[in-house]
Amino acid sequence: MPLALAEIIVALATAYAALGMAVAVAFLLLGLERVDPAARGAYAFRPLLLPGLVLLWPLVAWRWRVLARARA
Repeated sequence: MPLALAEIIVALATAYAALGMAVAVAFLLLGLERVDPAARGAYAFRPLLLPGLVLLWPLVAWRWRVLARARA
């Protein structure tokens, strides 16, 4: 039974990371310049943001949505 629990935990962590990667790439390509206009043209530092965006993707998605609604 512990092996099954470990497999579930690994599967959940993998799904979380996959969703995080999708949100992070979308945010870096589409949302960063909208959230922070000073980031326009600063492409060298974007890969540095990737690990943090993958880990904190629920907060990033929530904040991106809030700012998109405020601008609309």
